[in-house]
Amino acid sequence: MRQIISSIQNKAPQEKFFIQASDEFFESIETIVNLSVLKVLMNPERCIIFSVPWTDKEGKTQVNLGYRVQYSSSIGPYKGGIRFDPSVNLDIMKFLAFEQTFKNALTGLSLGGAKGGSDFDPKEKTDAEILNFCQSFMIELTKHIGPHTDVPAGDIGVGAKEIGYMFGQYKRMTQEFTGVFTGKDLSFGGSLARPEATGYGLIYIVQALLEDKLDQSIKGKKIAISGCGKVAIHAAYKANELGARVVAMSDRSGYIFDEKGLNIKDIDHHKKSGKQLKEYTKANYVYELPIWSVPCDIALPCATQDELSSNDVKSLLINGCKIIAEGANRPLSKEAVKLVQSSEIFYLPGKAANAGGVAVSGLEMRQNAQLTKMTFEAVDKELHLIMLTIYNNISKSAQKMGQKNNFLLGANACAYEVLEKAILLQGVL
Repeated sequence: MRQIISSIQNKAPQEKFFIQASDEFFESIETIVNLSVLKVLMNPERCIIFSVPWTDKEGKTQVNLGYRVQYSSSIGPYKGGIRFDPSVNLDIMKFLAFEQTFKNALTGLSLGGAKGGSDFDPKEKTDAEILNFCQSFMIELTKHIGPHTDVPAGDIGVGAKEIGYMFGQYKRMTQEFTGVFTGKDLSFGGSLARPEATGYGLIYIVQALLEDKLDQSIKGKKIAISGCGKVAIHAAYKANELGARVVAMSDRSGYIFDEKGLNIKDIDHHKKSGKQLKEYTKANYVYELPIWSVPCDIALPCATQDELSSNDVKSLLINGCKIIAEGANRPLSKEAVKLVQSSEIFYLPGKAANAGGVAVSGLEMRQNAQLTKMTFEAVDKELHLIMLTIYNNISKSAQKMGQKNNFLLGANACAYEVLEKAILLQGVL
């Protein structure tokens, strides 16, 4: 197995993120990997790179690079977000598409894996510049997507506005009104509960673990959440609704905390007004220390990659943390994952814990195909069931692998087995 992985990785040794992700994934499930399937899953089905010329507010031509990595369509059409950020490159797109493939497999929905985006930075751009860029981006991307081929969504730097601009250009070019994007506005085919889905789903899977492993409710638990974006805010709302106390939240300026529990609605309003947490005066503010120094029962890293280090895990251990669940893409460093897995803290990896967003995107695709609308309550109910099913499946898989509390191993093995069966049945020997 190692020889196959190395021979493929050596073709692009500069792809550090992809190499690390594929190494960690396949080494964790080495005993069950089919070598023919390994060769298939180590290579994306298609990598598309294209030029995106656009006109800035001064009338000058600018050029960015666009990407779409269509990693696997083994169990369904490609599905994954589009990211606009200066950090975007082929390595990061391959890494994210790889992770998305296995995350989607855990949902039980017929969704393949993909990721795309551009090194375009939408920050401080005018609406006209963003529109120009999105329309140019879609001139090329439209050739490669469709409701039964590849259905993108939003990601970092791509919200409802950008999705609207891209969907509008797709519609003009194809003369079709189809569900080719998810995360759309409700006025043209979006789904209720989509903005809340990842945060809500994160709490639902944590709740399932608490009830199963500790025979406890989430009610009364102290929770620390990094980030103040959609995932973090909606996780905080749902945690409060279920009786937990969110005692700390952070943004790039630092973190705020209150032992009695933060006022999430007030914080949400504060952030939507464009202010940083250091300007929030209704809770204690700290700049220098990481948020993970705050005593909590549950830690939810929802901000960015590699934000939680091995030293942070040590702090959480000392302060009595029982569960770490990833609300972002790989927010725990490699060293942090190793340490937490050897500790008494239960660890829920992102491919399981933050699958709620893509799960509801799948429900949005179904609504678009049927020309129907589900109520918020109906979507939320299905989301809850999907997250509970994910938990039960990865728990059973971990137990079958002989490590009943290793949910990372359980998630990897469970997702791999779904894809392996489909790949073998479609003609790989």
